[in-house]
Amino acid sequence: MTILQSLDGYYERMAARGEAEPPGFSREKISFAIEITEDGTPVAVLDLRAPSGKKLVPQLLSVPAAVKRTAGILPNLFWDKSAYVLGRTAGEGRRTAQEHDAFKAGHREVLAGAQDPGLVALSRFLEGWTPERFDAAPFTPEMLDANIVFRLRGDMRFIHQRDAARAVLSARAGGDGARVACLVTGNTAVAQRLHPTIKGVNGAQSSGAALVSFNLDAFTSYGKEQGDNAPTSEEAAFRYGAALNGMLERSSRNRLARGIGDATVVFWADTSGTVDEDAARAAEDIFAALAEPPDDASEAKKLRDRLDDVMNGRPVEALDAKLRAATRFHVLGLAPNAARLSVRYWLSDDFGAFVQRLAAHYRDLAIEPRPWGERPPSIAWLLLKTTAMLEKYENIPPLLAGEVTRAVLEGTRYPRSLLAAAIMRLRAGDDPASGWHAAVIRAVLARELRLNMPDPHAPASHDRAREELPVSLQKESSNSAYQLGRLFAAYETAQRMALGKVNATIRDRYFGAASATPASVFPILMRGVQNHLGKLRKSGKGVWLEREIEEITNRLDDHLPRSLPLEAQGRFVLGYYHQRKGQFASREAEAELASIDAEDHDNDE
Repeated sequence: MTILQSLDGYYERMAARGEAEPPGFSREKISFAIEITEDGTPVAVLDLRAPSGKKLVPQLLSVPAAVKRTAGILPNLFWDKSAYVLGRTAGEGRRTAQEHDAFKAGHREVLAGAQDPGLVALSRFLEGWTPERFDAAPFTPEMLDANIVFRLRGDMRFIHQRDAARAVLSARAGGDGARVACLVTGNTAVAQRLHPTIKGVNGAQSSGAALVSFNLDAFTSYGKEQGDNAPTSEEAAFRYGAALNGMLERSSRNRLARGIGDATVVFWADTSGTVDEDAARAAEDIFAALAEPPDDASEAKKLRDRLDDVMNGRPVEALDAKLRAATRFHVLGLAPNAARLSVRYWLSDDFGAFVQRLAAHYRDLAIEPRPWGERPPSIAWLLLKTTAMLEKYENIPPLLAGEVTRAVLEGTRYPRSLLAAAIMRLRAGDDPASGWHAAVIRAVLARELRLNMPDPHAPASHDRAREELPVSLQKESSNSAYQLGRLFAAYETAQRMALGKVNATIRDRYFGAASATPASVFPILMRGVQNHLGKLRKSGKGVWLEREIEEITNRLDDHLPRSLPLEAQGRFVLGYYHQRKGQFASREAEAELASIDAEDHDNDE
């Protein structure tokens, strides 16, 4: 099933819930309504904006579908911005007069012969209106460049909602042109020349962008123009546009609030076949919770516990009794591309498969202690913490974000560039003790090992490089890179205990080099640590730390490696984090480190 076919199907669900606009209508941001009498006299301006924080924002109202403007002058019917409706704008307004004339001419044509009082009143208002009248009451400067509708005095409906107005719109529908086979529905109908504008994608033009468009000869075929290159009926184009625009609204339950990288992500379930609305809604709610876990700690823990059940073999229905594992589910990631939209990814599979892959993702990320507490990290938050400079969303590499999302939802290998990006951020000064980078590194390496599992029937062999990735401190590990990371953490602790706070620790100065070229760095560190341990002996401290360093050193080969490949550098980071968080298990260590922290606090004061 294609993207457009899936969206066309989702429109049916929206319509059944009363959330979709009927054909020929769209939801637009409307700020004001002009109230007119039957003779066309404007008597009041209604402010339709609603408070949001400290400002007023337009309402989303169902109005006749917006025309698709590029460079030309095209008026909407029964509503538009002030330049078209009133001939006034806050800017220079070089085309304002032409826009207003086009609005009046368009309505003069469709309202000719109208008998309905509301349509007659609108026609009289436009015929008698001059832009200079805007300077008098009841009009205000706030109306400039805002979208405006009309209402007949004494009627609570807007003029475009009147039966006569709907009849006018219905008579104009269908259009002229050759009938073709619609690629979405398979039915024969008039093709949509310009596909609908899609609004709500982060970073795209606020006026909307095109998902399907043809504006250069290189994009066309056999001399066809515009929508004839991808013939889609007017009705199908409206339906998929309405469905996608509905899901892209900020308040939508079918949209990830933050997005992932530069991609805005929407998702929906397919109710075709035996899947009902309740099962579809349950699937969408569970997916949203798994992709962006709740902030509430207790709710996050409940979700994690239920996800653990799925990891341990329980069916997907354990997450919610309404769920059906076979529900067809779709995930669409859209990114801005000038006046168009790029499809970062389009994933379609059974809902149960998505849940199992998300569970596998969290299992691969497992590390102790967890840097994120009870709330599992969303994909966006994970990327923010490990790949983005200054931890800013705009600095998340967009292509990497798309590749990681695809890997999580398809269950494939994480991109190697994710491992490189996490290690690069550590070299740039990110804190390896935070645990975020270690978790990502472990996930990349653990999945690589799992997907490269040897034939279980092959002869057993001991392969150090393929040793299972530990979740918590594993002192018995035979991996030298892991043990070197532990040793570096122990050296750092010795410096901290001997010198207290210093301007530049060995982590600040040597972490990147030690993880990449151990043979050139560790001899320097070894000389320094002997001085630190000697100072600690004189004060009767650090005996436990000497034992720890000796235990780690005994597990290393006599010759340090000259360099470590990227995967081994990842194991170094993992060993560092585990040792840093797990080496203080004894009461002796806790007491001595607590006294060091107290001294540092006194010195700061």
